[in-house]
Parts: sequence; structure tokens; C-alpha cells
Amino acid sequence: MKRELDSLVIQMYSAGVSYSDAVRQFKRRYILEVLAQHKGNQCKAAEELGMHRNTLSRTLADLEMDSAQIRTGIRRPPVSERPSVQSIVTNLTRSATGTR
Repeated sequence: MKRELDSLVIQMYSAGVSYSDAVRQFKRRYILEVLAQHKGNQCKAAEELGMHRNTLSRTLADLEMDSAQIRTGIRRPPVSERPSVQSIVTNLTRSATGTR
């Protein structure tokens, strides 16, 4: 892993990436990975990163990151997209009686 990091640093330096941009890119990628591992849960991610949740929230804002994007697709669908209890009961009743 050290060789890969050394190679990356050399590539970034050769490409003219400033120190502050390199640090920013590293932070973004590292935090993104931790958030992804915790399915966007900032409390769990902050704990793993060794920082307070509010600090992580501020860091995300500073890095112009939105943890909601990470959670996309893993939340339950909105109520309007879920079947109603009545439709579930109706379908179960129809299945049990063999009617459609």
C-alpha cells in the first residue's frame, strides 16, 4: 500500500496538484468510503473517523459533500410508493380464496 501511495503522491505532484487540493481530495475520498461502509450514517462514520458527528457534518459542508447522495437507494421508498395496508389485506384475501 505504501508503494501505491508513494506513486499517487508522485503523480499528483508531477501533475501540479497543490498540497491543499491533494489533502482535500484525500479527505473527500476517505470520508466517502467510510460513509459508504456505514450506508451514509454520519454518527457511525464519525465514530470510526474519531471525530464528533458535528465535526463530520462541518467537514462534509467544507468539502462540499452531501451524505444524502450516499444514502440514495438504501432508504425505504416514500409512503406513496409503498402498498397500502388495505391493498395487502385485499391481495392476501384474494390469494387465500383463489379470486382475483
